[in-house]
Amino acid sequence: MSHQAASLLVGIGVLSLAAQWLAWRVRLPAIVFLLAAGILAGPLTGWLHPDALFGDLLFPIVSLAVALILFEGGLTLRMREVRGLQAPVRRLLTLGVMVTWTSTTALAWFFIGLPLELAVLFGAITIVTGPTVIGPLLRSVRPTQRVARVLRWEGIVIDPIGALIAVLVFEFLLSAGEAASLGVSLLTFALLLVVGTVIGAVAGWVTGVVLRRYWLPAYLHSLGTLVAAITVFQLADQIQAESGLLAVTVMGIWLANMKGVPLDDILPFKENLSLMLISGLFVLLAARLEPAAIPALGWGALGLLLGMQLLGRPLAVLASTVGTPLSWSERGLLAWIAPRGIVAAAVSALFALRLDEAGYAGADALVPLTFLVILFTVILQSATAKPLAAFLGVREPPPRGVLIVGANPVARAIGAALQRLEIPVLLADTHWEHVSEAQLQGLPTYYGNPTSEHAERHLELTGLGLLFALSPRTDLNTLASLEFGKVFGRNRVYRLPPGERDLRLPAEIRHRHRRDNTLFGEDVTYAKLASLLGQGAEVHLTKLTEVFGWEDYLAEHGQRVTPLFALDPQGRISPFGGGAHPQPGAGWKVAGLIRTPEPQAG
Repeated sequence: MSHQAASLLVGIGVLSLAAQWLAWRVRLPAIVFLLAAGILAGPLTGWLHPDALFGDLLFPIVSLAVALILFEGGLTLRMREVRGLQAPVRRLLTLGVMVTWTSTTALAWFFIGLPLELAVLFGAITIVTGPTVIGPLLRSVRPTQRVARVLRWEGIVIDPIGALIAVLVFEFLLSAGEAASLGVSLLTFALLLVVGTVIGAVAGWVTGVVLRRYWLPAYLHSLGTLVAAITVFQLADQIQAESGLLAVTVMGIWLANMKGVPLDDILPFKENLSLMLISGLFVLLAARLEPAAIPALGWGALGLLLGMQLLGRPLAVLASTVGTPLSWSERGLLAWIAPRGIVAAAVSALFALRLDEAGYAGADALVPLTFLVILFTVILQSATAKPLAAFLGVREPPPRGVLIVGANPVARAIGAALQRLEIPVLLADTHWEHVSEAQLQGLPTYYGNPTSEHAERHLELTGLGLLFALSPRTDLNTLASLEFGKVFGRNRVYRLPPGERDLRLPAEIRHRHRRDNTLFGEDVTYAKLASLLGQGAEVHLTKLTEVFGWEDYLAEHGQRVTPLFALDPQGRISPFGGGAHPQPGAGWKVAGLIRTPEPQAG
């Protein structure tokens, strides 16, 4: 590899990381910045030419990347979650998908002049919304719980469903284009379905058995699953051309729904791999855009975009919510929010390359058109969804619940106290034994790292507005405070101080600890709280009155009490040891960790 090619590959990685970091800083979907990075590197500066860099390898690289993205999407689709969805979500995933697909097809055919078969494919590609774009929007907008759940579940489940539909349409077009008659075309398409489904299902079952019985050591599970996925993709394509994408999607869905398969260690690896592939792929694909490609679409593109936003999505939501308890205001917000995601961009680029090779006229318009839809929906809806939600009256009131990092004994004791005060809580932990203990106590939990991409998709933050970082791991508390400081606000993030064993932390982390709100006091470490609980101390709730005030509370308990937090008469939580030390008065409730009195001698 030449030095220039190596420099370009490094540059793509740096651009991808910079775009993801910037998206994290400003809490906007990363897709906007990845697209901007690709356009800057390609059409604007001419620094990056993907076709010249990869040559004949470009198509195989894009194909493998899309295959792994679809496989990872399939791994997130659990049938029990689909079956348990509320009526509006089920309808959005069935009737709503058909309405969106049909309306987009008609709009692309009418306004852009795409051939009908390409318009049908474009409609299928742009079905998906995707959790990577929905998540940041929901955190910014803070809609009511019902709206948030409908949008979140639609985004999670529609990714693999929409991609599967797009793959089937694409394969049908290829089989029809290469066949001599309709009968041969239908037979070829049937073979695609059978080969892709059977190979994917068999591969999913075999891989699941291998993982479940630990025929591979645990440290090889992620690598083995990755190799299995790309092998299945290539094998299916060899047996029946273009069936590989369907095979890996079915394989992922099969694995996700197979009982007893240890996927907990595989999913984070797949998420990181998918993030890396999506980021690099999107920069590459954006760099391939011709500067005149989007203007060449003409004013019809504006008609298409407005039609999708003002006609297609509202019709899909209206048809999917008839007879449901959703209010008209909630339906209005649902009808406005449907940003297209990065899967649509990746799939459209792959299909455009393949269809262009097959000689389909107009296939080169798929990529700029899809990118335009992504940009339009993400930017417009990011800018307008929050004021629209406020206007419709479907924003959550200022959240008062607490996200607790950790489900350890300390976190469970404090979570239980908050729950007794009717404060919503959610405990997040990566240790299953801690999570299961919290669940036995009736505490809501999230099993996983709260700063992971999986949490970005699945962590339900509706009603939560504060962070208590109660993990014994200082690094996790630090990451969580950085992550959720941008969601809740820096003054709403609290964490335990580092313990003695953390004195060798980097200076930057120690500096951040000095700036951040410290829970319960500088000397109240996790080790101290855990030791007190181990010695029999309990969290007690005390209501202050005109007769029994704060000074009386401290005088009664003395050194036996470690004040934790106070709840004012308006239901607002003020932790002790934070930036603004609370001064409880009459009507306040105080939570304190109180040691039992030592028995008197004699």
